[in-house]
Amino acid sequence: MRDILLFVVLLTALMIGWWLGRRGSTKRGRRIEQQGTVTLSRDYFVGLNFLLTEQPDRAIETFVQALEVNSETIDTHITLGNLFRSRGEADRAVKIHQNLLARPALSSRQSDQVQLELARDFMRLGVLDRAEGLLDSLIKRCHDEQILNAARRLLIELFEQEKEWQAALDVASTQRLRDDPPLQRAAANWLCELALEEFERGHIASGQKKLKQALSTCPSSVRSHWIQAERFHALGRYRDEIKALSKIPQQDREFSPIILERLGRSYDMLDDEPGLLAHLDRALEQTPSISALLMRAQRGLPREGLEATAKKLSERLERFPNLRGVVYLAALDVERIDPQHQAERLLMQTLHHHLERLVQRDPRFVCRHCGFQIERLYWHCPQCHDWETIKPIDEFPPRSEAPHAAH
Repeated sequence: MRDILLFVVLLTALMIGWWLGRRGSTKRGRRIEQQGTVTLSRDYFVGLNFLLTEQPDRAIETFVQALEVNSETIDTHITLGNLFRSRGEADRAVKIHQNLLARPALSSRQSDQVQLELARDFMRLGVLDRAEGLLDSLIKRCHDEQILNAARRLLIELFEQEKEWQAALDVASTQRLRDDPPLQRAAANWLCELALEEFERGHIASGQKKLKQALSTCPSSVRSHWIQAERFHALGRYRDEIKALSKIPQQDREFSPIILERLGRSYDMLDDEPGLLAHLDRALEQTPSISALLMRAQRGLPREGLEATAKKLSERLERFPNLRGVVYLAALDVERIDPQHQAERLLMQTLHHHLERLVQRDPRFVCRHCGFQIERLYWHCPQCHDWETIKPIDEFPPRSEAPHAAH
């Protein structure tokens, strides 16, 4: 599809160039017009021949060479370079955009646009130092707001790739943060990264300061509360850890399942099993999840007994069916069967085994922005590079609209 689009753009550009050439040639005389037309026609038919003989690369090269660079075709050349980059041929895109930059006929805005696209080419090739130099220069002198914002975004993306968190913060000014909630969340995560680096060096006060800055930059940042809870746990402040973890569902209910294991650990350290059960009961009322339901069943089993636990779980699953819940219910049913009824018990064990295998095949986390699926929690999506969009696949009740998986 991209090849077809590229050919269409090239052929259209050639026709425009041919028409413009004919217009300009009337001022230079019929003899020059005829020579220019013959040359262009020859390139055109050579390119078509390559297409017909299934040599698209050579066809593209011929069409590009035939398309003269002038003030009327600069935008077409920029588009051609972008198409090459989108096809994974960033080296060709670099040649086209570098060739354009060498042209004296470019306007100031066109030169800035080409420089921006060339920076994108270098980033695609992994030549980050060249891209950074181009973007730095562009940001210092560009006056076009649209190009300037795009250059800043690209430079931030580059610094994220290089894990230069402070440099990314320097590019994102206070004013831009105030007007851009996604950028606020990203900045909070950069500050979290800096805080973790400080904690790792043993600079506790400096790390705590960065963490407070993250919370003030984006109060709804889940990760800031997550790291704060880690710090409380390391200090043995388990009640404070529970409070910090409890803020996460208030910020984003879809992150509720990730806090359960830590909550259980904190209550265990306090030797407060009733407190944990009460906490889970509140969670099931406020931010229900299948993970909370299963943890409540497992922790309540010794106190409430097999029959009562199975009955409560079954009632919940009647309202909101969930395969993970069915697997645990099957495990409970295995224990409820009289050991003397070996055939029935074996059948239920087999059913439980196959259901468990089905559950294990499913990914545990998904990016709510791009659909990327993964087995563990990442704060920064490896595919779309958004922050805090990878969330547990733990819908109870189920989401009305689930994103499609990445392919």
